[in-house]
Amino acid sequence: MHNLITIRSNFTIMKYQRKISQDLECGITVAMRVFCNKWKPCIIDAIYKGFRRPSEIHRFIPEAKPRVLDIQLSELLKLGVLTRESGSGFPLYTIYTLTELGKSIVPIVTQLDEWGNSHKHKLKDVLTEAV
Repeated sequence: MHNLITIRSNFTIMKYQRKISQDLECGITVAMRVFCNKWKPCIIDAIYKGFRRPSEIHRFIPEAKPRVLDIQLSELLKLGVLTRESGSGFPLYTIYTLTELGKSIVPIVTQLDEWGNSHKHKLKDVLTEAV
C-alpha cells in the first residue's frame, strides 16, 4: 500500500502517491520514519531536558527554522511521541510532554549524543568539508 501525502498548493489539495513503498515490517525503517528527521531527535532531547514550551524549544535549537520545528512537533504529536497541553487562561500557553512511546526513544537519542560527542573530534573536518 502506498502512503498518500496531502500537498496544499494555491488553495487546491493534491494527493501525492509514493512511487516506492516503504517496508514497514523492518524495524529500522519504522524507527527512521518516527524519529530520524533532521530535528526530531533534538526536539525529543529538548523536551526531555525540560524545555517544554514552543519558544523554549526554538531557543534550544536555534539552527532550525521555527516553521520546520512546528511541523516536526505536529508530526511527533500525530505519531503519539508527544502530547500537547494548551491553557486557556492568560497568558495562553502550550506545553509538550513525552508520552511513554516518546520516553522509550530517549535512551536512543542519548546514545546518539554520546556517540557524536566521542567521535566529533575525528569527524569535524570531514563533515565541514562535506557540507
